[in-house]
Amino acid sequence: MIIAIDGPAASGKGTLARLIARHLGFHHLDTGLLYRAVARRLRSEGLRLDDRHAGVAIARSLDEASLLDPALRDAAAGEDASVVARIPEVRQALLEYQRDFARRQPGAVLDGRDIGTVICPNAEVKIFVTAASEERAARRFRELVARGEDVDFSEIHEQIRMRDRRDADRASAPLRAADDALLLDTTGLDIESAFRAALDLINRKTGLCGCA
Repeated sequence: MIIAIDGPAASGKGTLARLIARHLGFHHLDTGLLYRAVARRLRSEGLRLDDRHAGVAIARSLDEASLLDPALRDAAAGEDASVVARIPEVRQALLEYQRDFARRQPGAVLDGRDIGTVICPNAEVKIFVTAASEERAARRFRELVARGEDVDFSEIHEQIRMRDRRDADRASAPLRAADDALLLDTTGLDIESAFRAALDLINRKTGLCGCA
């Protein structure tokens, strides 16, 4: 079974995907880490983020170990990833990696921005997670402060809005909810409430979470 969870930056989709995968005993892939890893390698090798040839070569060389670097969770890595993600050839190079992962048994939960629309259009469950940009900025702000980073809320909010625009406006696999996706607005919800709401949506589609 494949569960596709899409949504904009800091909507809570990654945390929800991890919790759902753990609850169901499924595998989990944060697909955003793939683009972050490509961007980080480009940076480390002194290359431009829009270098298509190098980006594709790096994308094809990624493995699970490439996704373990804690630095991939930094705000700067997310900004770089949104640039790399606009390159159609890089997205194509990462397509099979994601689809291969989705075929893992007994099931897989993938979160990103085009899982339900491009990567796994036949996923049994598709959830589009969203929240108000102010709340998403506040979540990201708290997360970065907890890591000891010196950040400004207004700057974080503007980065979130710019990221939304880049993701929605890119020519290749723009961020949007699949036609058959279930909407989950996490504005005002803590993680436990959002998790229970997500399980309820999955249960309605599959009956898997009836005991949750």
